[in-house]
Order: sequence, then C-alpha cells, then structure tokens
Amino acid sequence: MQPDPSELISELLSGMRLVGVQFRRIEVRDFPRMGFSNSVGRAQFHFVGRGPVWLRSPDNNLYRMDTGTAVLIPHGGLHAILSSERTPSSQVKSFAFDSFSGEQGGGCQGPVIFSCCMELELGGMQPLVAAMPEVLLASTLSQASPEICPMLDAMERESLTLKAGHLGILARLAEVVAALVIRDWVADGCGGAAGWLGALQDPRLSKALVMMHKHPARSWTVASLASEAGQSRSVFAQRFLHATGVSPLRYLTDLRMRLALVSLSRERQPIETIASQLGYGSLAAFSRAFKRSVGVSPGTIRGSSEALNPPVYPDNSTP
Repeated sequence: MQPDPSELISELLSGMRLVGVQFRRIEVRDFPRMGFSNSVGRAQFHFVGRGPVWLRSPDNNLYRMDTGTAVLIPHGGLHAILSSERTPSSQVKSFAFDSFSGEQGGGCQGPVIFSCCMELELGGMQPLVAAMPEVLLASTLSQASPEICPMLDAMERESLTLKAGHLGILARLAEVVAALVIRDWVADGCGGAAGWLGALQDPRLSKALVMMHKHPARSWTVASLASEAGQSRSVFAQRFLHATGVSPLRYLTDLRMRLALVSLSRERQPIETIASQLGYGSLAAFSRAFKRSVGVSPGTIRGSSEALNPPVYPDNSTP
C-alpha cells in the first residue's frame, strides 16, 4: 500500500511547537472594527465563539465568520475583525496587552472572539508554513472537528483563571487547535501546492522525503535515498530535482540547517551536541556547513537568540 500524503505530513507534524503563545478572549457590546497588528511571521488564530463578524485579511480579502468559525493566519501581518462587511477597514488605535488576559463585556450578547498569537515552529517541516496561504479558514470547525469544542471551552476557562499551570495548559490547547486547522488544510489537498508539498504526493519521492525527515543524521547518499524510493540513482535524482527544485543532498543539508536553527535558538544544548545529532562528525564540519547555508556561524545564532517580541492587540474602543 502506498503512503497517504496527508498521513505522512501528520506524522512529521508530530514535532510541531508553538512559541511565544499569547491568548485572549475578547467580548464586546458594540464595535465597528478591531485591528490586529502582530509582527509578520507570527501566526494569528481566531475562533468566533459568538458571531457573526467579518475578517479583513492581510491580503485585503473579506471573509464572513459565523459562530463556530476558526481562522489561522499563518504569516501574521495587519488584519481586522469587522462588525459588518461595509465597515471601513482603517486601522484602529492599538496597544500592547498583558499576556493571557481576559476581556468580558458584562453578559452582553455581542461578538465573542477567542484569539491567539504565536510563532509556528515546525523545524524540518518549516517549508509547510511557507506553502500556506494568507488565510486558512476552517468554516464551522466545530462541525468538521467536534473534538475541538471541549478544547475551546477549556481555553476560555483557563484564560480567566490564575490557577497554577494555566499558562502551560493554554499553550498546549492552542497547539492542538492550530494543528487541527493545519490538518484540515492538508486533508483538503494543501490547496494544490506544488514543489516540496507536491513531492509528497509522489508515492516514491515521499518515501525518501519521510526517511530524511525522520532520520536526518544518517549518512545519506543519493544512492541510498534512491533505494528507499525504489528507483535507480539517476531517475531518482532527476525526479527529485524536478519536483523540489533542489538536489536530494542539498535538500538534506537545508533540512539539517533548519533543525539546527531551532536547536540553537530554543535549546541550550552545546553546539557540539547539535552537530552530532545532525550527523556531523566534527564541530568544524558542522560550522562550515552551517555558515555556508545560513551565512553566519552557529555561535552567532546562539549568542543573538532573544525572546520573541509580544504582539500588539487592539484597543476595542471606537476611534
């Protein structure tokens, strides 16, 4: 039986992490628009607990969001939630907010938005983020994935509590919700994406890709990867280059460097340990490959790693 591309991506998504998660519940009596201006590259997730509202996306498209609708904006950027499709999309005054705060409107029947800002960290699967569209709209996600309902209920409860561990619980719930939205996109064919994702649709190339992602430290050669794909060396190399735009070994190097960047930025392991985990026999060999690929040394990345900047959330008042 040939592997299912969506199952392959699901398996590789098992290492997905959300970094710098900040969550907010917004409930308002009356509003014309709420502007969100988090940094480009930081994903934004919204779930409509009570609607309808309209989303003006970063690429200036308009989407109706009824109760139960979820949206993931993978690349972040300026966008707005509007009370009506006729509402002007001019940005409202924004302000920085305290992480994991809750907003309540005194029992009003206005819109309720569950909002989360984070950085999607997929390590070796980072090309998946680059291939995502500006907006991933999962209409009535509660119907398509009913298992999300208790998670969103829990997110609301945890956002309003000061019990020990509530920050970690919120981060984990947000990770699962975002993964469900991504999974729906994958199950729908990834929007017909080509290139790297298109290669996962190839039953032979996908075998080699998955093996590289699962075992990046192995001493892979074009011949050994071709063997995994069940093809001759020349046919495999040609088809891989045509599908992904890079050679198999260049893809492997890029994969290792993406994993190295995550480890250097988020973990405190010695650089020598990271080099060994990625299949390099010496720190010098790893450093040369890293600088050739990334442009700076591993030590530079380790030394410059900083906490993510907090996002900017809206002032819900009318300007």
